[in-house]
Amino acid sequence: MEFQTLLLEAGNDLKKAEVKALVFLCTDLLRGATSASVDTASDLFKILADLDHLSSEKPHLLTELLLIIHQNRLISKLKLPAPLKCLISPFRKLLYELSVELTNKNLEDIKFLLYGDPKFPRGKLDQTSILEVFLEMEQKDRLSRTNLKLLEYIIKNVCPVLQGKITKFKEDRVDLHISVPEEMPAAASNSHCMEQSQVSHFSNLQGSDFSETRNAGQAFVNTKESMNGNDQALKPYRMTAKKRGICLIINNNDFKNSQKELDTREGTEIDEDSLKKVFRWLNFEVNVRNDCDREQILSLIQELKDTDHSQMDCLVCFVLSHGEEGSVYGVDGLTVKFEELMEPLNGVGCSSLAGKPKLFFIQACQGSNVQKPVYLQIDGTGDSNLTHDSARIISIASDSDFLLAVSSIPSYVSHRHTKKGTWYIQFLCQNLITMLPRKSDLLEILTKVNNDVSRESGSTGRSKQIPRFDSRLREKVLFPFPNDPPPTL
Repeated sequence: MEFQTLLLEAGNDLKKAEVKALVFLCTDLLRGATSASVDTASDLFKILADLDHLSSEKPHLLTELLLIIHQNRLISKLKLPAPLKCLISPFRKLLYELSVELTNKNLEDIKFLLYGDPKFPRGKLDQTSILEVFLEMEQKDRLSRTNLKLLEYIIKNVCPVLQGKITKFKEDRVDLHISVPEEMPAAASNSHCMEQSQVSHFSNLQGSDFSETRNAGQAFVNTKESMNGNDQALKPYRMTAKKRGICLIINNNDFKNSQKELDTREGTEIDEDSLKKVFRWLNFEVNVRNDCDREQILSLIQELKDTDHSQMDCLVCFVLSHGEEGSVYGVDGLTVKFEELMEPLNGVGCSSLAGKPKLFFIQACQGSNVQKPVYLQIDGTGDSNLTHDSARIISIASDSDFLLAVSSIPSYVSHRHTKKGTWYIQFLCQNLITMLPRKSDLLEILTKVNNDVSRESGSTGRSKQIPRFDSRLREKVLFPFPNDPPPTL
């Protein structure tokens, strides 16, 4: 009864369109049962139970389905275990992923193209959804796991930015020799059932009411541990979108209306200019917002959360400001914690960024807890143009695909030259330009930035700084080298 109650609760939380998506994903498992015979989630769950795919001892299919449709919140709510094997074929997931990103206009264009094929008489597809169109193509032998020609033709002409998804599917199919719905080896199946970005999600789940569920979760952990010995080279995140992504730069300079006594950040406009040049060159949509208070900063993050990032590869956010323990200041003197910047954009809060790198760079003051050998900007013999920002790194949420890079380690200052900008931002921009031609990934570049900044000194030779980054990335961030010549900083 407890498992039936869980299924009932899951069904009540799913929208009609989500139920239709689940039915489509289960097409290969239903053994002849048509979508017409499935009106509700309960109908689907009953058929799957009758076919021995879903039960209190086998709840993993439900987890897999909810993962595919990005219902992470429901997985947490129901305390479901991680899937141990793939029952949903990569082919079926590919079609679903395409359907999510195709617009209504794309759907009409697809139908128009199909009407040129004698197997699709005009009017046959008028009231159908994109998933129903895919099913019709399969029934007419125009689409299958090994026959993607018509699908590729359609996507190329209707929404070419999605061609990369088909290419990746074909590459993975060759690598894994997948046969569905037969059970695959654990290492291969887990790599397709579950993105590594979702692995940490399960580590936080409380024990389920089903002992088998707990055992299954532990088996999944053991499987993942056994995969650590895989010698395959780490792949880069996909960087094929027409627009790389949004680069938001929050640059706080004027603190005259602050509740706290905070100086004007002279020289920060130089950092802003360098960042704009470099990230526009890297094909980002650069948005700059100056002198934001706490509420404005949070509003900008909410705007990012509400943005559809499905046609982009990643997200970059810079905050240039004063700050203190694990936070940055708005120009009103109120703080915004690092986690307030990042958590709204995790895979649950912003599904179109799930599995994509979210890169946060903080150039910010840390407060007054400065080690004596570093606190040298007051020296009369020092460089009068050299001042400092500093920041303290904190642990971030367990979600994957985040990078938090901070200009200084805890308790240390972060230097800013009033005429040349900050050491950290300037070295970051310079190294992006010089190291991308060598196909260096972002972590290599940041390590080089650490080295460059650590070697820098004020005019007294005693002012030092070392940046830090915390990575929860699963793959390499390797920006394609642009065709345009690099900017001059």
